[in-house]
Amino acid sequence: MTLPKFLLGDNTDHPEDIFIIHTEYPQFIINLLNDDIEWLDELRGDESEIAIEITTLIEEASIFYDREMERYAEE
Repeated sequence: MTLPKFLLGDNTDHPEDIFIIHTEYPQFIINLLNDDIEWLDELRGDESEIAIEITTLIEEASIFYDREMERYAEE
């Protein structure tokens, strides 16, 4: 099975939260409501490179969410 890079997550115990799951390395779950991140992989490498990658991934997660919401609105 091939997983998409990002998935939307939902939980009825947290109805206000917006979870995005990143399925590639480094795997993480971000709550877009408050930007909390739960890392599922250990981060390896140069700290400055990791910081840049994290920033990029968070931006990509936000863009993914906005795109998905636009698609839902179109339906």
